[in-house]
Amino acid sequence: MKFIRLGTAAGSLVLLFTSGCQLPQTEAANGSPIVVATASRLTGLDPAGVYDNGSWAVFSNIYQTLLAFEPGSPAPRPDAAESCAFTGPELTTYICEIRDGLTFSNGNPLTAATVKRSFDRVLRIRDPLGPAPLFANLDSVEARGSSVTFRLATADATWPSKIATGAGSIVDPAEFPADRLRKGTSASGSGPYVLASYEEGTSLTLQPNTGYEGAVTTKGAPVEVRYFETTQDVEEAWKARTVDIAYAGLPAAALAEIDPGDTDVRLSVGNSAEAHYLVLNLNSPRKPLGKAAARRALAALVDRGRLAGEVFKHTVTPLYSLVPQGVAGHSTAFFDRYPEADPAYAARSLRSAGVTSPVRLKLGHQAGTAAVEARELKRQFERGGLFRVELIEERDFTTYQKRGLRGDFDVHLYQWVPDFPDADTFVQPLVGTGNVLDNGYASPEVDHIIRDTQRFTDRGRAMKQFRAIQDTVAKDVPLIPVWHRQRQVVTRSAVLGGHRLAEDAVWRLWELRRL
Repeated sequence: MKFIRLGTAAGSLVLLFTSGCQLPQTEAANGSPIVVATASRLTGLDPAGVYDNGSWAVFSNIYQTLLAFEPGSPAPRPDAAESCAFTGPELTTYICEIRDGLTFSNGNPLTAATVKRSFDRVLRIRDPLGPAPLFANLDSVEARGSSVTFRLATADATWPSKIATGAGSIVDPAEFPADRLRKGTSASGSGPYVLASYEEGTSLTLQPNTGYEGAVTTKGAPVEVRYFETTQDVEEAWKARTVDIAYAGLPAAALAEIDPGDTDVRLSVGNSAEAHYLVLNLNSPRKPLGKAAARRALAALVDRGRLAGEVFKHTVTPLYSLVPQGVAGHSTAFFDRYPEADPAYAARSLRSAGVTSPVRLKLGHQAGTAAVEARELKRQFERGGLFRVELIEERDFTTYQKRGLRGDFDVHLYQWVPDFPDADTFVQPLVGTGNVLDNGYASPEVDHIIRDTQRFTDRGRAMKQFRAIQDTVAKDVPLIPVWHRQRQVVTRSAVLGGHRLAEDAVWRLWELRRL
């Protein structure tokens, strides 16, 4: 789903290092809120203007979508909708019936017309940091009575999953302008929680929405989310015992040191597919990575094993494909083409294209562990004198996103959390025409194969096509896959439900309870 910040995760297996994880289905607890610490910040409250994990995590609690994912389910179920379905085998017309009597927390009605307007404004605004690329296939939305009809340009079996993401958040027309983003630190939604307060970049508090009607049947406890700049800051808060949960989260070294026998700590590990890439700037052939040979040389210098071991203390796994391991459609395309860090191959690739060494690069990264990773990548890229790397650190996340889109970096670190459990979420948004990276890459061949994959409701029939896409990406190298990891959430033993936060990118805060 999105940039991190860091995107729904594919997979739902959760490994719990403690016992006693059944959640009592009680009403919201009284008393102090459960406090969640995270380095994945909320960057905005307008769903048309943000496409990042920290924001979408909050959206799933304060806004409704037509459909929503249950833990462990690859297919979403109705939330604001009573029912949704394609009208025929062409997979180009999708109709949803809206529940009767839905309202926003401010009392305004939520109707089919409201839903249409929410989708229309995403496409009308087309904010460069927003989720419009996810709706690239959407031709039009119609509202008639309680029905909403989506008409798609081409068949898309993944459409139900796309509208179940944060991009499909339904917002109140009275608060959100039709043609521009809404600013401010408040918002009315119709989700399981009400946004009680928000201090930008610092914290927010959520209270259960007593008027909510939808897929969630559990009434949650009050929750406070505290935002930190780096994982090291989260670790300090955790050690000071001022927070109950550390989510995205603790540094790799701190996670590696957790003792499974510690009865005061619950470590939940979800089988997520959070992926990490290097995005390469292709926008001009005059730039250092304008030639594919230079990009292939760079790909041949990455030592993923060293990054996983030295920087991340084996809390991540080397990634050799666009689609991570554990997601149907995964391949090993980059391993097949660049099986090991090979300076000799990289040198030949540069010579064959007439590229003079050293190639000068600007590598962008954020603070904290990302800075450590960037220093190691600089060392790897400068082996043999083939590249000379200037590191550029940008601490503010939104500014970092904008600088990446503006082309300030030749290479930059990029984390992606999938929007829904399907390989398409790693493909169309990242390498399809009009992709969220805006790094100059477009391939008619890849676009054609993407459309082919979207024809199949039986997703197993699309595996050959997904592998073909990854082969092309390994050849063209618009990005370089580096590592992926499972989501790890740490909670105090007195707090139940942390494993639900680890399962995927949906923040099911309503599952949290105190003993």
